[in-house]
Amino acid sequence: MVSYKELGLVNTRDMFSRAINGGYAIPAFNFNNMEQLQAIIKASSDLKSPVILQVSKGARNYANPTLLRYMAQGAVAYAKELGCKHPEIVLHLDHGDSFELCKNCVDLGFSSVMIDGSSLPYDENVALTKKVVEYAHQFDVTVEGELGVLAGVEDEVASEVSHYTKPEEVIDFTTKTGVDSLAISIGTSHGAYKFKPEQCTRDPKTGRLVPPPLAFDVLDEIMKKLPGFPIVLHGSSSVPQEYVDIINANGGKLPDAVGIPEEQLRKASKSAVCKINIDSDSRLAFTAAVRKTLAEKPAEFDPRKYCGPARDLMEVMYKHKIIDVLGSDNKLAQLD
Repeated sequence: MVSYKELGLVNTRDMFSRAINGGYAIPAFNFNNMEQLQAIIKASSDLKSPVILQVSKGARNYANPTLLRYMAQGAVAYAKELGCKHPEIVLHLDHGDSFELCKNCVDLGFSSVMIDGSSLPYDENVALTKKVVEYAHQFDVTVEGELGVLAGVEDEVASEVSHYTKPEEVIDFTTKTGVDSLAISIGTSHGAYKFKPEQCTRDPKTGRLVPPPLAFDVLDEIMKKLPGFPIVLHGSSSVPQEYVDIINANGGKLPDAVGIPEEQLRKASKSAVCKINIDSDSRLAFTAAVRKTLAEKPAEFDPRKYCGPARDLMEVMYKHKIIDVLGSDNKLAQLD
């Protein structure tokens, strides 16, 4: 058993409470490799932002659970080296699909876990989520549950259709399970193709897809039912067109990739939505920089020469999200 507190990590409870009261959201950035982790910690430390390091089941297998523990511990030490004396870093399991996986993450030093039973019948989702909560809370690990289904594909999580969260279920679900936060579905989606072309309109000047608005009416109903309760948005990458253009200009093929407009995420972050998940934007920035570097220098074979620029571009993107979209800069409990 490894306690996350020994690694210097924190859980989400206090940072979520401050975010709701302060009208901002905590960045939850997925990572799979060292360059992503370096960029996340550099951005959040420079800007004095709390941050959630998200690891999916697939990323955990890719990186190795044991190495992940030491990477998280190293992230805390790196943040302090960068001058952030009191970093607030969460190591979070994204889309856990079983009690066994969540338990193993708790046992290996995760400070927060998500159990995603959203595809199960309601009563089974309640039972599974409650079981995870009862185990995790013994070790002061916070738990995120989910109601509603997001469309799209991200690692092992895939669904053809989305189902909005039913506001009439949220009180019963949170009461019976004891979850610390609730992921909801209001129109966000996983992956770089968040909407089909037929769901969008096209800008007559640019020809680019314009996605439909999020269902803020559903969010408003949920907030009325659960005043002050921490709400989470998954699938909230914006799919920046500049990254898509660089990828496509350098041998890539991402036609009609489209994400969530940042102005809608800004609006959400000022509500009870206190955690916003961003994964695809990081992948796009990484891939754009790698493709561009290798296209310009086809003889290059040193990974540092193309992973370095990728890391730098991701850092720029993370800082933009923290400052301009989520508003979490200078929100650490102790800024000195």
